[in-house]
Amino acid sequence: MKAKKTKAVVKVNFFAVLIVIVMFILIIAKLSYVVLSEKVDGIDLTKFADSRNTVEKTLYASRGSIYDKNGEILAQSVNSYTVVAYLSSSRTKDEEKPQHVVDKENTAKLLAPLLNMSEERIITLLSKDAYQVELGPGGRNISELKKKKIEELNLPGIDFTINTKRYYKMGTFASYVIGYAKENEDGGIEGEMGIEEYYNEKLKGTNGKKTYQKDAYGYQMPNAPYYIEPASPGNDIYLTIDSNIQLFAENAISKVEKNGNFTWMTFSIMDAKTGAIVASATSPNFNLNKLETLKSYLNPLVSYQYEPGSTMKIFSFMAAMENGVYNGSEKYESGKIDVADVTIKDFNNVGFGVIDFDTGFAYSSNVAATKLGLKLGVKRLKSFYNDLGFGSKTGVDLPGELAGQINFTYQSELATASFGQGITTTPIQNLQALSVLANDGELLQPYIVDKMVDSEGNVVYQSQRKSLGKKVSSETVSKMTGLLHKAVYDSITTNKYYQAKTVTLIGKTGTAQIPSDKGGYLTGETNYIKSFAGLFPEEDPKYVIYVSVKQYDGHIMGLTTPIVEAVDDIANYANISTTVTQKDNNKIAKVDNYLNQPINVVTTLIEQKGLVPIVMGNGSFVINNYPNKDSQVVLGSKVFLLTNGSLINMLDLNGWSKSDVLTYCNMLSIKCNLNGNGYAFSQSIAGGSEINKDTVVDINFTK
Repeated sequence: MKAKKTKAVVKVNFFAVLIVIVMFILIIAKLSYVVLSEKVDGIDLTKFADSRNTVEKTLYASRGSIYDKNGEILAQSVNSYTVVAYLSSSRTKDEEKPQHVVDKENTAKLLAPLLNMSEERIITLLSKDAYQVELGPGGRNISELKKKKIEELNLPGIDFTINTKRYYKMGTFASYVIGYAKENEDGGIEGEMGIEEYYNEKLKGTNGKKTYQKDAYGYQMPNAPYYIEPASPGNDIYLTIDSNIQLFAENAISKVEKNGNFTWMTFSIMDAKTGAIVASATSPNFNLNKLETLKSYLNPLVSYQYEPGSTMKIFSFMAAMENGVYNGSEKYESGKIDVADVTIKDFNNVGFGVIDFDTGFAYSSNVAATKLGLKLGVKRLKSFYNDLGFGSKTGVDLPGELAGQINFTYQSELATASFGQGITTTPIQNLQALSVLANDGELLQPYIVDKMVDSEGNVVYQSQRKSLGKKVSSETVSKMTGLLHKAVYDSITTNKYYQAKTVTLIGKTGTAQIPSDKGGYLTGETNYIKSFAGLFPEEDPKYVIYVSVKQYDGHIMGLTTPIVEAVDDIANYANISTTVTQKDNNKIAKVDNYLNQPINVVTTLIEQKGLVPIVMGNGSFVINNYPNKDSQVVLGSKVFLLTNGSLINMLDLNGWSKSDVLTYCNMLSIKCNLNGNGYAFSQSIAGGSEINKDTVVDINFTK
């Protein structure tokens, strides 16, 4: 019995061993096949091995937006989406929650009208032997709204890839100040000019990351754990630019372009009391949404350096006053003067006879400036120029600023430097230097960013007025402002064309020669850089302006009139109390106080003054009016009267100027989209229609 039992056990053990051996051989064979094969079941094993690991994906931070000082959006990041369809069933791990396209026909039927594609075209795409496909062209760069509509269909396997780009709402508006940002090679958005470049780190925020396992096809494995480190959004930046004032400046340049040709033109405006740049218009400019229109990377405000010409007499005369060598009533022989081996002549070559130095300034006499320069000497004149910031960067928050050159040694160089030749300055330097005349001799540093706000709404930076110290005495300021008044209102030069209608504008013109590449200067009637440096209103300057234009070939009034009109528009918009100094005062009317007075009485009084009453609302009494009390305006000007009535009807704005339209919209607190330049010719809401504070009206202007 024992022998028989032992034999059975041995037999069973033999078959067990045999099975193990066969399985081992099969495993070895399979492994050999795997090792020697490039693909198994359609999968590239080498790539599979490489891809089956932990990957890290950058989560790009939302770039901050750029606004003007009033909160008008200037630059923002917008999203667009591309529709993708996952076709591989390998994505689906739970049949009740499919992660790939299951019903191709129904998917195509529902998507076709939304993507503006035929069902046949979509089915063709969905039938491809691929892991995923893009549903193009209709599914590319779709809006947030269309994405939401597709999501509401709850179609299995339909997903989206996101694309972000920078969008500039106003196109060419303040293009060199705002600058541009675009996608870089790493997929992020990088600033390359203007504020976008200078504050790139503040705007772009901090990127996050997503860590996950990817499958053989490079996609995130469903149901596998992953880790997300959120991105931190960038800060929003509010500029000191006032879009309304910027618009006035840009319109002025546009008008000059109609009156003559030029190589380039700048029109910059600074808040005289703070140093904030409220406008910086240039031509040529470029469309921030169409970078192919960009011809130069140099921002004229900070990167154009050129000989300033006679506007520099403002500062050389002030240097003489500060150093005790100026006597305004002292007489001299104008016309010409020899300095070393150079003969300096007045602009008309013959001079104005024997005149005093005050008159010499008004007449822009080069001889007067030269005589004062020689009295000062190189050291004192150069020191004064340097004290006002010439020859150094102002430090304004814009990239690419140049310092200019204030280098002169010899007597002939001293002479020409006194009237702005042989030295170079930038527009921003001129604005900075002029600030001493509005602040009792105190020099202010210019700036162009008002504040920064983080994604939580916290103000993380607030700009402040920055004084660079008192550089000029009160006596010198008073004397120079008087000379600048004389230069505009009692002059034989082109200064006389800068007499504004609604505010007292004081300032000085400049006409600088253009150096030739071959040495010396270009010749010809148009080969000059013409400029104007001024302040208004004279009594208490609110704004500093600096205008320059290269090689303008039109009539002088084709240049000056648009500038003066812009000054008047700014004065009206800013509600500046005006004092008009004109010989023809019979064309000026004074606005009285109309608050709380009956509207029928007020309209009669205004009409009797030769002004035009604009009544807003159906009330009986005036609760607000513009211009304000004691403002002096040209006959025929509009006086806006807001009444206490609850019913307000839209007025017919046909033929109105942009400044009048802006005043109307601001007083009613309604949103107005202004399109074009010149005068209003159409509006989206007809005259007589009832409106309220939620009203949005589009107004088109024609040149």
